[in-house]
Amino acid sequence: MTNHDKAMDMDQPDGVRLQKVIAAAGLASRRVAEEMIADGRVEVNGHVVSEQGRRVDPTHDVIRVDGSRLPPQRHHVYLALNKPRGVVSTLDDPQDRPTLAQFIPRKAGRLFHVGRLDTDTEGLIVLTNDGDFAQRLSHPSFEIDKMYMVETEGVMDTPDLKRLSKGVMLDDGFIKPDKVKVLSRAGGRTLVELTLHSGRNRVVRRMMDIVGFPVRRLARVRIGPIRLGNLPTGTTRELTGAEIGALYDQAGM
Repeated sequence: MTNHDKAMDMDQPDGVRLQKVIAAAGLASRRVAEEMIADGRVEVNGHVVSEQGRRVDPTHDVIRVDGSRLPPQRHHVYLALNKPRGVVSTLDDPQDRPTLAQFIPRKAGRLFHVGRLDTDTEGLIVLTNDGDFAQRLSHPSFEIDKMYMVETEGVMDTPDLKRLSKGVMLDDGFIKPDKVKVLSRAGGRTLVELTLHSGRNRVVRRMMDIVGFPVRRLARVRIGPIRLGNLPTGTTRELTGAEIGALYDQAGM
């Protein structure tokens, strides 16, 4: 054990054994967790731990197994929702329109939504009762890449795609997508996969309008490491430990 590790261990005399934390995260049994530690596959606060019996604070220490971060042990709810079209991205609406609240499991209590989706846009939105987490992820300085499926009016050809890929000037500044890919062209429409970091209001629709291909249908299918997958419309699922850990990394927490 290094002097640094000894000091850290002394700081956490009443902590939880590291192998127990790994097992509680559902990654392995305690015996297998001990083998992971012995093989040097586990890090605590940036330092590889190879000795058994190390105690940690699972609510604050940054623990990684094979490079992937374990989410802090907190009593919080983290959900992915497949928001339907026509639903307002809020939990309460004075105009009595459909809101996110009707899709949240009652036992989850009051949640915050991370980012927004336009009323006419469907797809992935994250809900949590972890206020610090929600605020960090929503802050512009921690913009996470998001992937959208965009169905447009008209058939986009190569020059149109190049123009979109190079970026366009909107009324609130220049915007350039990270990636643009055509998935199909049929029936006078184009299905485009578009990835970008910006969280500006109605940014995808405004980009497509500028290049002359209005959006017919728009769905967000990924936020950072979280994918919508085959989650049915109007339903939720709990985020996995790996997803939460990856989001904590991207939020700099």
